[in-house]
Amino acid sequence: MEICSSIIKRRIMRRRITLLIVAATLAAAALLCLAFVFRNVPGVEIIFFIALFFSLLILIFLLLHTLRANEKYSKVAKVLQRCFLICLAVGVAGFLILQGLILSAALTEDAEVDCIIILGAGLYGETPSRILVSRLDAGLEYLSARDDVPIIVSGGQGPGESITEAEAMRRYLVRRGADESLIWKEESSTSTWENLSYSLALMEENGLDVSTATIAIVTNEFHLYRAKHIAGTMGINAVGVSAQTPYPTLRLLYHVREVPALLKDFLLGAGVLVA
Repeated sequence: MEICSSIIKRRIMRRRITLLIVAATLAAAALLCLAFVFRNVPGVEIIFFIALFFSLLILIFLLLHTLRANEKYSKVAKVLQRCFLICLAVGVAGFLILQGLILSAALTEDAEVDCIIILGAGLYGETPSRILVSRLDAGLEYLSARDDVPIIVSGGQGPGESITEAEAMRRYLVRRGADESLIWKEESSTSTWENLSYSLALMEENGLDVSTATIAIVTNEFHLYRAKHIAGTMGINAVGVSAQTPYPTLRLLYHVREVPALLKDFLLGAGVLVA
């Protein structure tokens, strides 16, 4: 019995050490990513939050497991551990439900539209990121059957960007044959809400009736559900144009990132949060 007990204790210890090493590695990765975040490297903040989140989960689990082994705190730790596991299960279920909603909207809808809005993404100086290029190419493809439809390129100037995203998008489209007279720039927005709100104002300035117009929103597949949800809250009759995110790893990271962004928008719409 003593030998079996000793073997079990050693196994438990090895598991704890392994989990500690994993947590420390994730924490180190988060710190490394944080350094790149301060240097305005696009997309790194996603990895930072994921690594930090999972390292904290492992540390909480280890803390509760250690407390449970202490007779003095075992009862409290047992209750806390159950609450932790329940919260974790609810979180996983919620994550999967939101991913289902995101995937349900990740399609291009063929329709007669009055205006096309291409949502901005990051730049490297003046050069569009791969994410933004995918949106611009999807917009050009959608436009190819709709030559007389105006395009709104929507995006302000962020950290590390030499020009506005809208100006970089305009240049890209013109170089690939788009009619410059049909390109309208919205250069003030810093979020999806602002993208659509300011684009609506621009449409009205150019004589389009927003209340009756059908608008095509061009963005990446992971972002379409949220963009259309926001458009719906604004009373916009919108269809989606899906741009495929380059690289499977990048697509996975942005799908994970979209969940908290979507939750935030749901809470804003419900009045729980203040923008």
